[in-house]
Amino acid sequence: MFTDNWNELTPEQRYEARMQAWFASEANIDFVSDEARNAWRERMQMLRDAIELKKPKRVPVLPTGGLLPARYAGITAREVYYDYDKAAQAWLKFNADFDFDAAFSTFAVVFPGDLYNILDLKLISWPGHGTGDDVHFQYNEREWMHADEYDLLINDPSNFWQRYYLPRIFGALEPLSIPDPATDIWEPPINPPTFFPFSLEPVQQMLQTLAKAGEAAARWMAGPGTVDLQVMAKYGRPATFGGAAKAPYDILGDTLRGTRGIMLDKFRQPDKLLAAMERLVPIVVDQGRRGSDMTKCPIVFIPLHKGADGFLSDADFRKFYWPTLKAVILGLINEGLVVWLFAEGGYNSRLEAIHDPDIPAGRLIWVFDTTDMKEAKRHLGGYQCIAGNVPGSLLITGTPEEVDAYVKQLINDVAGDGGFLLTPGVVTNEAKPECMQAMIAAGKKYGAAV
Repeated sequence: MFTDNWNELTPEQRYEARMQAWFASEANIDFVSDEARNAWRERMQMLRDAIELKKPKRVPVLPTGGLLPARYAGITAREVYYDYDKAAQAWLKFNADFDFDAAFSTFAVVFPGDLYNILDLKLISWPGHGTGDDVHFQYNEREWMHADEYDLLINDPSNFWQRYYLPRIFGALEPLSIPDPATDIWEPPINPPTFFPFSLEPVQQMLQTLAKAGEAAARWMAGPGTVDLQVMAKYGRPATFGGAAKAPYDILGDTLRGTRGIMLDKFRQPDKLLAAMERLVPIVVDQGRRGSDMTKCPIVFIPLHKGADGFLSDADFRKFYWPTLKAVILGLINEGLVVWLFAEGGYNSRLEAIHDPDIPAGRLIWVFDTTDMKEAKRHLGGYQCIAGNVPGSLLITGTPEEVDAYVKQLINDVAGDGGFLLTPGVVTNEAKPECMQAMIAAGKKYGAAV
């Protein structure tokens, strides 16, 4: 950990230790110039000030992820997935030409098509493998976890993942269902029946496939995986995500039970659903913590998918969605981390619920999409950092003058006393370059004046 006495520290002390480690990571970046180093330091401080609800030197202007760098470079989504050199160069070019205050990352955007091919991934379709050459990935909505399997998940999540879920979503990993659970208890621990399945031809072929998958992952890490570090070194723009996690409801609703399945489960077996989500909380917290431990960046990214207005009633949001998301948030804050919540869609009916007095102030970043920002400020101002929400429609179809006017009004409405980050409200797969430049310029102009 970051100190020898980590378990004795309070959450506030852990937060300070992580912040110090994040800023100290400067020593591991080979900046190309003193100008880049100084820009990195200044932007890091602006981010910290905004998180802590202080008034930064100016409003930080941050990107959201997406395929926009590919569009800008004139390459297809399929090239992004399969030609790592082209993908890396596209993202570096975009970062060179658009002066955000953080790296426009490849995180959760540049996916390894060859790795998916090797593993025979069934969970999504992607360019050249179920979608058009210039279409991003699409989930294949199915009940990858059956309605009667909640007890399997609750009793032993690792075993469920190994022997049921992974063999279903990866064709190449179907033999994972053959070995006994890794949680079997033998005396002595090394027992021939435990290892016999590894003598079987399907299992041995799977292990060879996994070795190839590891090589494909390494190729990705050597290409797109290095972009953020290069951007930091060249342009002094920090990376803003250290780890990633998900809301327990979304884990079940996105890729286990599916949208239809989880909506039925709310009525048919609500107790099982609640128990499964509670079982996932410590696992999700540990996942987010481990990512940030590795990167030294204390910000954990959580995209919120099925908690938006219209997906659940307010009563169901408060019963099914918020309690375990709140538990994840508190678990991460207890580890000294900051949680970046990307509230996709509208959260207008959720603002009262998410202003929760149990959550310490200044430890969340709420990034809003179609939420009324003045209302978000009224509920969360002085309590948590808010961010957003330049509309994707404006960036795609508007003019630079319209973007400038929108940003000016947004900053006037919500940024006056600090605790605000300017970002697009959506994942930016599409946008006019001149509108994106206008957003950046307006953010820096008006954000310095508040």
